[in-house]
Amino acid sequence: MKASVSKKSSVSNPVYFISLVITFIVAAWAIFFKDGFSSAANQLLDVLTTDFGWAYLVAVFAFLLFALALAFSKFGKIKLGPDDSKPEYSTISWFAMLFGAGMGIGLVFWGIAEPLAHFTNPPNQLTPGSVEAAQFAMKSSFMHWGFHPWATYSIIGLALAYFQFRKNYPGLISSIFIPLIGEKRANGPIGKFIDIAAVLATVAGVATSLGLGTLQINSGLNYLFNIPNSQLVQIIIIAVVTIITIWSAVSGIEKGIKVVSDVNLYLAFGILILTFLIGPTVKIVNSILSNFGIYVQDIISDSLSVSPFGDNSWMKAWRIFYWAWWIAWAPFVGTFIARISKGRTIREFILGVIFAPSLGSIIWFGVFGTTGLNLAFTKKLGIDALRTIAATPETAFFAIMKNYKFGIIISLIAVILLCTFFITSANSATFVLGMLTSKGDLNPSSGKKIIWGVIQALLATALLLAGGLQALQTASVASAFPFIFIMLFACVSLYKALKQEDIGSCSKTKKVTSKQ
Repeated sequence: MKASVSKKSSVSNPVYFISLVITFIVAAWAIFFKDGFSSAANQLLDVLTTDFGWAYLVAVFAFLLFALALAFSKFGKIKLGPDDSKPEYSTISWFAMLFGAGMGIGLVFWGIAEPLAHFTNPPNQLTPGSVEAAQFAMKSSFMHWGFHPWATYSIIGLALAYFQFRKNYPGLISSIFIPLIGEKRANGPIGKFIDIAAVLATVAGVATSLGLGTLQINSGLNYLFNIPNSQLVQIIIIAVVTIITIWSAVSGIEKGIKVVSDVNLYLAFGILILTFLIGPTVKIVNSILSNFGIYVQDIISDSLSVSPFGDNSWMKAWRIFYWAWWIAWAPFVGTFIARISKGRTIREFILGVIFAPSLGSIIWFGVFGTTGLNLAFTKKLGIDALRTIAATPETAFFAIMKNYKFGIIISLIAVILLCTFFITSANSATFVLGMLTSKGDLNPSSGKKIIWGVIQALLATALLLAGGLQALQTASVASAFPFIFIMLFACVSLYKALKQEDIGSCSKTKKVTSKQ
């Protein structure tokens, strides 16, 4: 009887089949009717960022405040799991997997290009190429890749880890809402809608990131070895990396994903130190310290800064777009973070997820961003040349590094790092998609992971060939708008569940355990 029920449940999985069908429909629309798809996506995003930009700003700031309030509250000592549970992974491996899944390719892609973009085309009547523009460029980059995105990830991750490991609910986004809507509704159409939305956001977000990463890997190979920038090379890159991705995902977290993430962290640290040493070292230190201070000092005003009468075009194109993008990625990254965080306390989880990767990103942008901006102040490159470099972000890293000693070595390591970041993002997503479409199974079948790995690769390839990557990215960001409310209700649901915890009992158990 038990076996037949299990078989039936595995066959009739609406989240899996509906997600596949919608993925193929959206992909076909983006590939075969790319102009119409791009136009619709751009119009939807324009309406949302113009009329509801304030909602993105308020929501992401609220996520940061809520997470920090929980970390330093009486609930901070609650374990994500039974009171006697221990973390499954070392702190370094945990951080490596957080970093690889949460930011990945974006750090290499934008580490130099974004500060240059703000520096050469700043808003608010700032003079391009000025000291003030440089300060604004660094502070904005810190803001976009710092505490706010990681706080956004922490909301889904914390809620899912709590309900998954402490309450023994399925590892699904819909499980978070059981305290609010009850188990019946969470397992019904409302819950299925939430889970399908999470799957689609993950597929679209990761496919676009993999496609953009492929373009940058190809650009790096072209710069280093004169390998042509062509669609054939890009298809080969995707094929090779996908094979490694599927192998690591099928091998599991311990044998596959953890190993690649550890390698990834060492490579990132190596390229960071090397650039720090051969770049303008003193200027880098001064830039990180001064701009981090300005970032923290202005964090409240910058979090809610939108002009009622002035020009908000920069805000829409950058900050609000970023906030929407991080929300779109929250289901995927949050689910993966939850999966690897069993046994940690709420305080340890929040401080680890928000502060450690954020400081890593800030140091990264401080090193590479300052290295790029320095060329303007040493007169090696003019503002027009830097503006041209910033206009093609996939080649910006290599165009800047060739102006420094050992630039070729750094570029070579960067290409390898792009590949490992590519793999960590893709295999994390493959694992998460397997979980979300296997009714929350913490160890989804190899078949499911292989299917999703292949689908991601095919979608990225097809959109790359059709030139629809940017359109899909725009569409995924626009379609993530409902996740603002899903995540706000997730905060309410988590707080409601935490209020029912017997905090005194938790402390007592901890003391007894340590005594024994």
